[in-house]
Amino acid sequence: MPCLPFPGDWAGKGEAGWKRKQRAFDPDRVRVSEGMSGREGGDISRMKPITAMTGQEIDRIKGVLFDIDDTFTLAGRLIPEAFSSLWKLHDRGLILVPITGRPAGWCDHIARMWPVDAVVGENGAFYYCYCTRERRLLRRYVSEPEAAREKRACLEEIRQEVLKRVPGAGVAADQHFRLFDLAIDFSEDVPALCPADIREICEVFKKHGATCKVSSIHVNGWFGGYDKLSTTKLFLRERLDLEWEDARQSFLFIGDSPNDEPMFEAFPLSVGVANLSRFAPTMKSVPMFITAGQGGLGFAEMAHLIADDGARKTNHREGRHP
Repeated sequence: MPCLPFPGDWAGKGEAGWKRKQRAFDPDRVRVSEGMSGREGGDISRMKPITAMTGQEIDRIKGVLFDIDDTFTLAGRLIPEAFSSLWKLHDRGLILVPITGRPAGWCDHIARMWPVDAVVGENGAFYYCYCTRERRLLRRYVSEPEAAREKRACLEEIRQEVLKRVPGAGVAADQHFRLFDLAIDFSEDVPALCPADIREICEVFKKHGATCKVSSIHVNGWFGGYDKLSTTKLFLRERLDLEWEDARQSFLFIGDSPNDEPMFEAFPLSVGVANLSRFAPTMKSVPMFITAGQGGLGFAEMAHLIADDGARKTNHREGRHP
């Protein structure tokens, strides 16, 4: 079975290099329709271009929830267009929360150092937020790390079986920084695996009773009933005192892969970056809108659209820092 197309290593640095990355996007792989708003069935052609988002829809956005890998990054790198646009959204007063499968160690850094209000990590195992006034990091776990340590033996069995059954797979390089899950690399630091191999990895997790999700680079597996959406809801309720219906109507989510499906389905204002197209045929729920740019370039496209519209007349940030 042929492998899915994954971005290669783009050469070049600085503005010219990033423009070459943008040109590498193949518009024929992402068909958008001005008149349709598809939400389900994995049909990428039913999604609206992000430029079709109305001023009324933009005006109700109080915050942006976003995936990191291949949504905020591009070809594995954090590019200046994306990070500067994140600061632009921050300066416009929007609530900003990465929703990621990345590990606790990374999330500690992100919560402290990035212009964000919190971070949901390890696919919903926890959220961290840095309290500026108290100068401390608040860590909220869905289940205690001690409980996760009891499951480590089971995850080790899964690791051994995956590496035996799928020789091209590897343990993710960031595994040492994880508290709750096992991350199997299928395209970050190993040659990209074929869809059949990725399905085989998932089958091993399921055989052992673990939950698993496929991102753009890893298959993540864990024991527990949480996911990105459930812990996002927990954060919105506990830290921002928002009822769910109000929150889902006033936040935008942007992502790129199957593990973002619960978020795409839950938020009416959901956006996929262009590289979502490689996963769309296997997805049950797709976002309402899609960007022209891939990864971080698509994130910047979204950010400039909503930040520039009316210069964000209302400062939503006032009086609500966690």
